[in-house]
Formats: sequence, C-alpha cells, structure tokens
Amino acid sequence: MNVSRQDVVPLSEQLRPHRAEDFLGQEHLRGPGGPLSSRANRPSSMVFWGPPGTGKTTLARLLASRWKATFLALSAVESGVRDLRMAAESARQEDAQPTLLFVDEIHRFSKNQQDVLLPYLEDGTLFLLGATTENPGFALTAALLSRVRVFPLHPLEPEALGTLLARAERHCQEKLGLVVAWEAGVREHAVQSAQGDARKLLQGLEALVHDLAPGTGRMTVNAGDWEQAMGRILPRMDRDGDWFYDFLSALHKSIRGSDPDAALYWLTRFTDAGGDPRVVARRMARAASEDIGNADPAALGLVLHAWESYERLGEPEGLLALAQAVIYLAAAEKSNAVYRASRAVQSRIRETGSLPVPLHLRNAPTAFARTLGHGRGYRYDPDEPGGHALGQTYLPEPLQGSIFYEPSDRGLERKLAERLLRRREGIQSKKETGD
Repeated sequence: MNVSRQDVVPLSEQLRPHRAEDFLGQEHLRGPGGPLSSRANRPSSMVFWGPPGTGKTTLARLLASRWKATFLALSAVESGVRDLRMAAESARQEDAQPTLLFVDEIHRFSKNQQDVLLPYLEDGTLFLLGATTENPGFALTAALLSRVRVFPLHPLEPEALGTLLARAERHCQEKLGLVVAWEAGVREHAVQSAQGDARKLLQGLEALVHDLAPGTGRMTVNAGDWEQAMGRILPRMDRDGDWFYDFLSALHKSIRGSDPDAALYWLTRFTDAGGDPRVVARRMARAASEDIGNADPAALGLVLHAWESYERLGEPEGLLALAQAVIYLAAAEKSNAVYRASRAVQSRIRETGSLPVPLHLRNAPTAFARTLGHGRGYRYDPDEPGGHALGQTYLPEPLQGSIFYEPSDRGLERKLAERLLRRREGIQSKKETGD
C-alpha cells in the first residue's frame, strides 16, 4: 500500500489552529486586556516560556499572521550563526513587511549565537519570537533579555484539553469515517493523563486509531486501550531545569512548614518522575540543619541513616527509609538558630577580616612556640568548677562579648538556652566581683 505524506502528518499538526479564535488556553496572555490580545497589533520581540504542548509554536504563527509578517523558523538545536545571518539577510530583502524569526528551543543557543541576534533586533531587521522550556533568566543572556519581553505559558486546563479532544474526535469521524466512543470515566482520565500537554493527548488518540482502516465504523476506548496507547505516563519533570528545582523547593518548604503529608507527596512526586533520591537526601540533610538544627539533633542523624539505607537497599525498599525520614523532619520541632548563627559569623568575618588567634588559645607543641607565649595562661575547662573556666575568653579581642548563637525555646534548644544563660550569668558575675 502506498502511503502519502499527508497520511503520516501527525494529528497535532493536522489540528494546529490557523485562526486566533481556535487557539486554546493562555487566556492570561490572549484574553481581554492581556499583552497578546487583539489590541497587540504591532510586532515586537518576545520569548514564550512554558512546558511542551502549550501552544508556543502555534501562537508564534498566529501573531505573524496578525502582524502580516514574513515568518521564518529555526531550531536552535540544528541552527548556528550562519543561519541567523542568512535570516537577517533575507529580512533585509523584505521592504513591504516585517520579518518574524521564530527560534524553537532558544535556550540551546550559546552566548555567541545569542549575541549575533542583538544588532538585528536593535535596528528592527528582525523581530524575535523565541520558544523555550527553560527559565529564560538562566538560559538567556542579559543582553538578549533586555531586548525581548518574556511571557510564561501554562499547561492547558482540562476544559481546553477536552475541547481539543472533541475536535480530534470530529476529525476522526470526518476524515477517517471512525466514531470514537469512550467507556465511562476513560475520556476524563485521558484528559488528565495528558498533564496539560495538547501534543501528548493527540499522540495518544493517534496511537489508538493508527492501525484501523478508514471507514471501519466505531471504536470504544477502555482504560486498558488508553494506557497501552499512551505508554507509561511519567510525571512531568525536567532533570536539570525549573521543575526539578521547584519540586525540591516544595519539598523543603513543606518540611519547614511542618506538613508531613505535603513533604511525603513532593518526595514521591520527585522520585516517581525519575529524580535521583540521593538529591532528595542531600536536600533533607540541609533541612535538618537549617530548619531543625539543635531543636532536634536526632533529625540529621536519621536523614543520614535513611540515606545510607537507600544506598544499601536500593529501590523500592530504600525509598521507604527516605519516606520515614521526611515525615520525621516535617513533624520535628523547628529552629533556624544554627543557620542564623552561621550566617552572622560569616558576616562578621567579612567585616573584621583575619583576626589573629589569641595567644592563650594557640597550639604550643614545641618549646619555641611556648617561648612566644603560645598557650600561656590557658585553663583546662574540664578541671574547673562546673566544667567552665569562667573569665577565659575564646574569641579574638575585638569580638569578645559577641553572641552569634541564640537558641530558640523549642525542643532541645530550650535546655541549651538555659545552660548557656547560666554560663553567661556566671561570666557576668565574675566580672562584677572582679574575681
């Protein structure tokens, strides 16, 4: 059987909207008062930032049509400096209308390639429409960012995906003579499983009808059919982009906010999406010191034990140890006193520079060192009454009396605070008596 090019054009391309009124989603940009509403009738350079299947390419084409602009498309994966200069030269030949250069995956351009665009954007030779799934603040140079507007695109809502699926069903009936029906609840599941990605939804439907001959009548889709068509539905996460760090941020903040259910949810979302559990363990160790600290010192040890358990057991058994630890962290008493003390010390060191170690605290391993006064007058604390050599100082002279660590009144730190207060009161009493 001969197969024409039209027969293999993806369904997503066949259903790509050619009219603004057929575009689905992104109402925050296209709706009344939005920056890309019908009132935006003059071309400008911009970057669309959002996950796959949200309409970045389609929106670029529709804007080019509205602006009556020549549309040139490049992929940053395949294009280089030569292609950019050829696009600019082509634009210079256009006297009657502006040229809009669409660059897909623009975050893959190097700094040099991005810099090549600057003069063409500056003098109006080209208007840039970039598309990226990566945070432009990290992926694009400051010089390029200063010449474009960045618009975030959101995953499509279920209502928009439902409308798209209805269009695809009509297409199947009109072009293929095939009526697509769904068992109860399966259509809603199909919409949810696309995770806001229009292309993924259409690919699933396309896989269902791929092997059916045109005009075969009616197909009823059950849950098993859809799962087989979609393959394993992986939770969305980019390995080194924004979603990766957003998941970790949500996990850390859930621990800090003492919500074990949310912490366990984000831990599971991260690992189910293929994230390295060791990365989670590292973030949990950070939270144990930064947000719990000495209010519950056992938290850090539990994380390290869970981390080691994961290394020894692997998956899935080792993930349960991490789940145990993350629940404990979220439920534990919280104190950032250690974190604040560490930051305060770092700040003071930057202010005061490299102050010398006081003589009585210096190491005195040789007779020569002792002749220089190293260790002279040092009192061994464990031999002193109460285990403290009251009156002995441990900071450089300009910093004596500084207090960096201020324990909270939560958990074990309440006892630490009482102990440190007694010590400080003893020092003050000794000063007042002159002993």
